[in-house]
Amino acid sequence: MAYRKYGNRKTVIDGIKFDSKAEAERYKELKILEKAGLIKKLILQPEFLLQDKFKYNGKTERAVKYIADFKYFDVAKGVYVVEDVKGVETEAFKIKRKLFLKLYGDNYDFEIVR
Repeated sequence: MAYRKYGNRKTVIDGIKFDSKAEAERYKELKILEKAGLIKKLILQPEFLLQDKFKYNGKTERAVKYIADFKYFDVAKGVYVVEDVKGVETEAFKIKRKLFLKLYGDNYDFEIVR
């Protein structure tokens, strides 16, 4: 059996592989909300650019991206929501969350689902 740092179990729903059972469960909930018309435009694994690639001392440094778990439009609130399902907030996640809020916070509601 493979070692899982945070105890997550990969789970497949609708032919989609999720990193954790919690993320897969949230996907099922969001699909129900979408079918009921409460949310729309559900996107899995939306990607946001936090820092462009750049050159330093002749070496190209890769861009920094944040990949959330879900993005959708909340019909009642009239806003786009970006969600991340987290059991553990890593230091890298905390930094990326702050960068995301600085760059995109005016355009999206950001939610952490536990």
